[in-house]
Amino acid sequence: MMRMPVFENPTAFLFLAAIPALFILRQLKIFKKVSFPVVFADWKGKSFVWKGKVSVFFNALSVFLGIAGYISLVCAFADPVIQKQEKIYTSKGADILFVLDTSPSMAARDIANMTRLDAAKQGIRTLVNNNRGAAFGLVAMASEAAAIVPPTVDHELFLRRLDSLVTGGLGEGTALGIGLSSAVYHLIASSAPKKCIVLITDGENNAGSIHPDTAANLAAKNGITVYTFGIGTKGTVPIEYVDPNSGKVHSGYYDSEFDSSSLEEIALAGGGTYFGIESTAAFAEALNSVSRKQNVLQTFHYKSSNRQLYSYFLIFSAIVFFAAWFIRRILLKEI
Repeated sequence: MMRMPVFENPTAFLFLAAIPALFILRQLKIFKKVSFPVVFADWKGKSFVWKGKVSVFFNALSVFLGIAGYISLVCAFADPVIQKQEKIYTSKGADILFVLDTSPSMAARDIANMTRLDAAKQGIRTLVNNNRGAAFGLVAMASEAAAIVPPTVDHELFLRRLDSLVTGGLGEGTALGIGLSSAVYHLIASSAPKKCIVLITDGENNAGSIHPDTAANLAAKNGITVYTFGIGTKGTVPIEYVDPNSGKVHSGYYDSEFDSSSLEEIALAGGGTYFGIESTAAFAEALNSVSRKQNVLQTFHYKSSNRQLYSYFLIFSAIVFFAAWFIRRILLKEI
């Protein structure tokens, strides 16, 4: 959100009254501009005046720059700052750990003209930005699983790690059991009042030595709720991705068809809910549903911080004053 600067010494703006006052005094010929005209004529000669449109323009420009520099200088003395308030949570919120499928099929482009992986990233990013008090973690899963970041309140770190995920980096299978087990391992010792796993995949378990139901039951026994998201439409969909290991481009069409019953069973065993995701709207609603169920009342306080801006006004003032001097002394040859 764009914040406007606040001036902590607004009385400094009284100095701006000098601009119209000077103009009025000059018009009344009470205060005249100091000048030393050189007249090459008799005593009835006229003082020097600018002739030519270019000279008149530069003369007016130098006056404008001088006024702008003075105004900027007054603004600097008014001590401008940008005030920012940050909400600091003093109690723990929920721990939400995403298990995100990165198998090649997640490169299918059938969610609002995005790949399934990109659509998942976008939805997760929105959820994180709207839940500043929760801790988020991430496990990437395909034929293998890897903890990308454990539950953390450093949301910037989490989002950077989320953005780094690519399809095909962990193989071509879908080891749901291993992914869920890794998530349980990173949540089991957490003291958070609520803990949950959000499994996002487009396929059935076809790799790994751990059955998904076993991992889901283990999660439930340790107070961890498991939600499953089956992402993707059914039918023939376009797919294209770059194998991160070989650099080879794979493109064509993918026959998207899987039985959601296994994901429903995992959610049931984990005490959660299954969501079928075929659009960004459905994805957002599913994440909001999880967020509401995992909402935790937290205590917090606000921390205020100020960003000083006076140096920027001083620099601008110096630049325009120099420009005005350059025009008068160099371009217009004033002495």
